[in-house]
Amino acid sequence: MREAIGVIETISIAVGVAVADEMAKTADIELLEASAICPGKYLILIAGDVESVNSSMTRGIEVGGDVIVDTLFIPYVHPQVFPAILAATDVEQLGALCVVETFTAATSILAADAAAKAARIELVEIRLAKGLGGKGFFVMTGELFEVEAAHEAALKIARDGGTLVRSVVIPRPHGDLAPKVL
Repeated sequence: MREAIGVIETISIAVGVAVADEMAKTADIELLEASAICPGKYLILIAGDVESVNSSMTRGIEVGGDVIVDTLFIPYVHPQVFPAILAATDVEQLGALCVVETFTAATSILAADAAAKAARIELVEIRLAKGLGGKGFFVMTGELFEVEAAHEAALKIARDGGTLVRSVVIPRPHGDLAPKVL
């Protein structure tokens, strides 16, 4: 059951692999991602029920110690977050478009979750760290007023954490953009 999400980011690839192994052994979680990311860090992304993800995160933080640079635990994550991370979102029509870019993968997930909980939007994609210099971004679409409300919720998260790079809302994206974004 995917009701919670956890992220641990380390500055050591070797220790990151050990952390991922211990997290998987600690509780019945789904290891969504465990890989090296730019610039020379390691990202572990897990899902499962709240108790299992919490236990796994606690163990991962113990094992990772001083090489952990960021963590994230969302106990009741919005259900749109998982398909967006896994690039499995099926969006039929592109409405107003918003892209939020952050300095960390964890903040992108947290901001996307806040956006999805704040308004009726569709998360198109959440891209995390790979090929992005360690940054993350997410794309959402929907009615303009809904996208603007979701955008504000996402900006609050990213600004409060000091990790906002840039964001943009495009009220009426050009039709040629839809196949590139969806």
